[in-house]
Amino acid sequence: MTLARQLGEALARHHLMMVTAESCTGGGIACALTDIAGSSAWFDRGFVTYSNAAKSEMLGVAPTLIEREGAVSEAVVAAMAKGACARSGADLAVAVSGVAGPGGGGPDKPVGTVWLACYLAPADLLRCRRLQLGGDRLAVRRQTVNTALQDCLALLAEQHT
Repeated sequence: MTLARQLGEALARHHLMMVTAESCTGGGIACALTDIAGSSAWFDRGFVTYSNAAKSEMLGVAPTLIEREGAVSEAVVAAMAKGACARSGADLAVAVSGVAGPGGGGPDKPVGTVWLACYLAPADLLRCRRLQLGGDRLAVRRQTVNTALQDCLALLAEQHT
């Protein structure tokens, strides 16, 4: 069974709706989820907020936060996840922002750096982590999608065991 299907079954079992807030994956997480037949029962919407302006306009991330911390940061993905729940009314959000490459990296955030946040709104439970992924742009994006699905499953399991 795929991770997306497992996550969908867990969301349905707990009567929860999900939202995504994606930057570096460009909608890949939402795509994986909506590939599952019947996903409309537990998937609300996806925000693709590739630009900093989109993060602010669509998710309510403060421009000053992005300026101070950088788009690829714990603070920004946390704000993205919380903003996605607030703007959609969904229960569970996953947010990602990273440097997929091949360019754009730097000493503090080399190519393959991704920040990921999962937020379960009813419990006000937030989990963030930094990933350092290898491979080309496609590999970084694929690994981010898989890790996002795994982290959402883990958060649900933590809350509902």
